[in-house]
Amino acid sequence: MTIFKGKKLSPRLYYLRPMEEKDIPYVGAIERQSFSNPWPESSFLGEIENESISFPFVIVYKPQEKVIGYLIYWKIGDEAQISNVAVHPDWRGRGIGERVIREILELMKKQGVRYVVLEVRPSNQVARSLYHKLGFEVIGVRKGYYKNPPENALIMGKILQDK
Repeated sequence: MTIFKGKKLSPRLYYLRPMEEKDIPYVGAIERQSFSNPWPESSFLGEIENESISFPFVIVYKPQEKVIGYLIYWKIGDEAQISNVAVHPDWRGRGIGERVIREILELMKKQGVRYVVLEVRPSNQVARSLYHKLGFEVIGVRKGYYKNPPENALIMGKILQDK
């Protein structure tokens, strides 16, 4: 479905909901199209089952009830880490990722999260620009974090609310 390519998608045309086991094949396909070292589908099942700290969500395009992306974050105490986020390649460039991350940051605030971090490849300029736009700053480097191809990870962080 590339007829919308490059056009903004109204927030009313998609919604977030908790990831369910039935979503895993779609999430896995998006993962494989998005990353050179993709998570196995079993990892997504583990995220769904790890209810104490993991918050996996899917982005659903309403007219077709089609999974077009996902976001997973972990929350421990008053800190969170965005562990994985992707939008299907056919749906990129429409502001969906930015709006979803903004929604998730608001949800985190309501859950009492004070600080959020994530890792990103230095070579992923699109993601780095988005995270910077959302107020994240580089706070460190994880040496040799990524494989295929090997690359360090930039650790980016954002304060959501003061103590």
